[in-house]
Amino acid sequence: MNKEIRKLTKLGGKSIGLTLPIELVRELGWREKQKVTVKRVRGGVMIKDWKK
Repeated sequence: MNKEIRKLTKLGGKSIGLTLPIELVRELGWREKQKVTVKRVRGGVMIKDWKK
């Protein structure tokens, strides 16, 4: 089974969620409810830690 394949899940009327592998989240040092920025880039999206 390929761990890189993920499904998008409808969360509400206008939101879509994506589950990330816990290994990746731990490697990045991210925490629950942490703010991140989402930016569209050529060929996909970029998710980065939110900086004040």
